[in-house]
Amino acid sequence: MSPAYGPAPTWDHDRVPAPTNEQTVGVVGGGILGLAVARELTRRRPGTKVVVLEKEDRLAAHQTGHNSGVVHAGIYYRPGSLKAELCARGRALIRDYCLEHDLPYVECGKLVVAVDPAEMGRFDLLERTATENGVPGLRRIGPDEIRDIEPHATGIAALHSPRTAITDYPAITRQLAKEVEEAGGAVLLSTTVTGVTARGTRREIVTTTGNHTVDHVVVCAGLQADRLGRLVDGQQEPRIVPFRGEYLTVTGPKRDLVRGMVYPVPDPRYPFLGVHFTRRVGGGLEIGPNAVLALDREGYGVRPHLNLKDAAATLAHPGFWRMARTHWRTGVREVRGSASKRAYLRAAQRYVPEIGPADVTRAGAGVRAQAVARDGSLLDDFAIVSGGGVTSVRNAPSPAATSSLAIAAYVVDRISAD
Repeated sequence: MSPAYGPAPTWDHDRVPAPTNEQTVGVVGGGILGLAVARELTRRRPGTKVVVLEKEDRLAAHQTGHNSGVVHAGIYYRPGSLKAELCARGRALIRDYCLEHDLPYVECGKLVVAVDPAEMGRFDLLERTATENGVPGLRRIGPDEIRDIEPHATGIAALHSPRTAITDYPAITRQLAKEVEEAGGAVLLSTTVTGVTARGTRREIVTTTGNHTVDHVVVCAGLQADRLGRLVDGQQEPRIVPFRGEYLTVTGPKRDLVRGMVYPVPDPRYPFLGVHFTRRVGGGLEIGPNAVLALDREGYGVRPHLNLKDAAATLAHPGFWRMARTHWRTGVREVRGSASKRAYLRAAQRYVPEIGPADVTRAGAGVRAQAVARDGSLLDDFAIVSGGGVTSVRNAPSPAATSSLAIAAYVVDRISAD
């Protein structure tokens, strides 16, 4: 199998080729990406039997259900990368899907704000990247226009992305599952995959509730992508190093001080966007997330939790230690913010000074599945490997939710070519 890191192919999303024979595809993972792939299979390959296998008792239990709900417009991603291609296509597909099914979709817009002259080199580079990616409606604005759009924000310059939106990804996931079942597919909850065995040209997926013999396996396992990937294709790298992203919720009247989203200028050496302000479709305002090493891949509580198996897996990976040597200063800063609400807010108050420690409470957390190579490099692009009856999504960080319907079309194209 060879990794797919290049630009996405051109496809006709609505083409429906007649199947040459009835096949069965098993999709491992009940987040938005797994359900998007399953739904795409039922649309593009009628007659294909699709079964989705999810270990939890509900859909969207992990990354899909613990993110900020942002529909990204493509500001940050390297032009020509799979992220850039699929984010642009995925944003339009998610928008149309929400409109079709009466799901929340609010184009509240985003400001990416520079507050210090030292940031202007990175700011100029980001503007070129966003322009090359065709971010719709993008404008560079100064301090007066910043205040017109976000009256309580401060900065010396900003990129305004008016089409950046917010949505409800768990609701989208549930609607995708409904379509899969209406098309004759099965969505099995509380079903943990424990093994995959070759059966001639087919594969037998062993689960806690019974076995399933399929012609093709698609792994969309997010935080467990490396472990499930090894079961189906034997590849040891890359490994998932989980990062915990903690949120603060703004309480009281000050939650109305931000109309849309206010982001910092990111550091291109690091794959996280920095603490920012984000409105939620329910009307709330969140600050975050930060990015601290997670010792539990599925630890979403207000306080960190230790899972010995997960912690040992991270610490045993040589790539983690090589990464840590490169980024330890950033790590120390993030840990300091995690431990102290006041320290956390110091970064946020550079952009909206009026919101202070008395105006926020600790909320839950998300955990990001970050693929790390053995040499310590952090995989920045989506990583999808395919061949021999297996397609494995090995790295699908943000903007994977935004891109989910486009990633699904890309995956089904690869299954058809296998």
